[in-house]
Amino acid sequence: MAGFFLTFEGSEGCGKSTQIERLVTACGKTGVSPLVTREPGGTLVGEEIRNLLKHSHAGDAMVPESELLLFSASRAQLVCEVIIPALENERLVICDRFFDSTTVYQGVARRLDPVDVATMNRFAVGTCIPDLTIVLDMDAQVALQRARTGRGAAALRDRMEEQEKEFYEAVRAGYLALAKTEPKRVRVVDSSGTPDETFEAICKILLESGHGIFQGLCA
Repeated sequence: MAGFFLTFEGSEGCGKSTQIERLVTACGKTGVSPLVTREPGGTLVGEEIRNLLKHSHAGDAMVPESELLLFSASRAQLVCEVIIPALENERLVICDRFFDSTTVYQGVARRLDPVDVATMNRFAVGTCIPDLTIVLDMDAQVALQRARTGRGAAALRDRMEEQEKEFYEAVRAGYLALAKTEPKRVRVVDSSGTPDETFEAICKILLESGHGIFQGLCA
């Protein structure tokens, strides 16, 4: 059985972490041990870049072009060091964000040239394209409020959560537009309901993929 590359996308606070955890638990019950990683991050190099992009005050003056390059650098390292070897070993790889985040956050919300963004994405990942991408969708304001209130007082500040509401409205619109252009790969799940309802919808999509690795997942 070949490996399978599954990515989760969506705005801050949409519930990606919760649903990934639920999926890993469900996979364990069927004997599947997925490799779970995240963007930016997932490698020693990537985690250093993540800190600069999301947490460090040194990144406050960062221009969109620098964001694009740093996200791409982290992604290239992750693809070569983690994702490709796992897929070659027929693993299920689950990644919290991938190049679609750059397409939407930098290409749409930051208003960088989409051709430049697409070129950088291709350079960073080569032929490593997700088999399936699930976008968790909900009202931008509600999602952002969830993200900001759900973090403990001791949590690191997140520069991306400090953006204005208009930024996240653009992010949401960007993901919905992307799903229309790539309907076979990118599937949208309404995550405004309960976690159980969201997970049920995710399982349905995974089973519809026809890949044997998901059989019995939601039994």
